[in-house]
Amino acid sequence: MKNYFMGLAVSALMVGAAAAEEMKLAVTTSFHNSGLSEILLPAIKEDLGLEVQLLVVGTGQALRLGAAGDVDAILVHSRKAEEAFLADGNGTHRREIMYNDFVFIGPVADTAGIKDAQTAAEALSQIAATEAIFVSRGDDSGTHKKELSLWSAAGQTVDDFGDWYRAVGAGMGAALNTAAGMDAYIIADRASWLNFHNKGGLSLLFSGDPVLFNQYAYIPVSPEKHTHVNKDAAQKLEDWLVSGRAKQLIDAYEINGEALFVFNAKE
Repeated sequence: MKNYFMGLAVSALMVGAAAAEEMKLAVTTSFHNSGLSEILLPAIKEDLGLEVQLLVVGTGQALRLGAAGDVDAILVHSRKAEEAFLADGNGTHRREIMYNDFVFIGPVADTAGIKDAQTAAEALSQIAATEAIFVSRGDDSGTHKKELSLWSAAGQTVDDFGDWYRAVGAGMGAALNTAAGMDAYIIADRASWLNFHNKGGLSLLFSGDPVLFNQYAYIPVSPEKHTHVNKDAAQKLEDWLVSGRAKQLIDAYEINGEALFVFNAKE
């Protein structure tokens, strides 16, 4: 009899597990490295009974996964690329969720002298002029796309740079590790930097230019183009991400008293 009831209990657990809805969400490495997913995913599962499987990649790869119908939705941070994704019919719409900013990290000694720069363009021009070692993600991520646009705005051509410019083709955490090992300059999102534990001799040297604004947006993959996507789960997750519950968790997420993101979704 005991084994019978144990069997019923196990069966009930299996039924409960099978009943949990699942969806695939492609997210950026910067979002994942921030640690925020460890806060949000358990709450999503508790509130919605929804198991969100993350595919952690750069924005460019996340967009390609969405275009191929390999995920149900994406959470990325490169507006120009997002709008092109939508224009090609790959997503249904774009919903802004939260933002932070990009920051310039570099050696405490600041050999390029960017700490006193007035603009991001000036800071990059000083790095180029001094040929201080600079680590680029080089991975077609949202951060990489932003970096390239900033160099362009500063009147600099990446293809003309010497070996002081190191494109590593890696995610945010790995690129920061490389910069720490080389005592190099790098552009990172603030959340990843704050949650990075191997800072070594690096410090946040420049921030605050409005061009460094970093918006994250949620885009459901088009069910018309990919009929197999879980559009209902994608909608449930979107409704949750713009809710008061999400706002509370996102705005309260801090490291050493400093907020990593600011919720700005509109219901």
